[in-house]
Amino acid sequence: MADEQPIDSRDHVLFLCTGNAARSVMATVMLRDRSDAFRVTGAGTHVIEGHPMSVRTRRALERHGLVDRTHRSRQLWRDDASSAALVVAMAPEHVRWVRENHPAAAPRTATIKRLVQLLSSASDATLAERVRALRLETIESEDWEEVVDPAAGEQPVFDECVDELDVLVDALLLALRPADGYQS
Repeated sequence: MADEQPIDSRDHVLFLCTGNAARSVMATVMLRDRSDAFRVTGAGTHVIEGHPMSVRTRRALERHGLVDRTHRSRQLWRDDASSAALVVAMAPEHVRWVRENHPAAAPRTATIKRLVQLLSSASDATLAERVRALRLETIESEDWEEVVDPAAGEQPVFDECVDELDVLVDALLLALRPADGYQS
């Protein structure tokens, strides 16, 4: 059929926060900008679907030269949780939420700060194999893993959040690459 979309065979990396309006949006836009080796999406645990990113999120991203005019907030549903090779949470509460609501995705879910520490690019194993070896479902998330939600803050709080995620997404991208590297 002429109008069928080709299947995207890239590993699916899904960023998860609460409302899919700030943290997961920032990380999604950053990773998409830095690599085309992955299919990158974002979602939230408690979302009013279809909303654009907040103005403060947009301004924070613009400070880094990043723009996404198409974003609309999305709830994390089973299909997305199932298709993700990796669910990258912004806080321990999101990891717990996935374990309760999408237990099959628990072995592929951790906070971005935990993944930056644990995920190694030192092997030529696939992303799925490296994530499985971490046994993420057995690790209890800790308070230090949170990327603080800027939602109630003014623009400087959003700017601090995007600056923190800028560093974390770079580190995550390095960890996501197998020893032989991805082309981006």
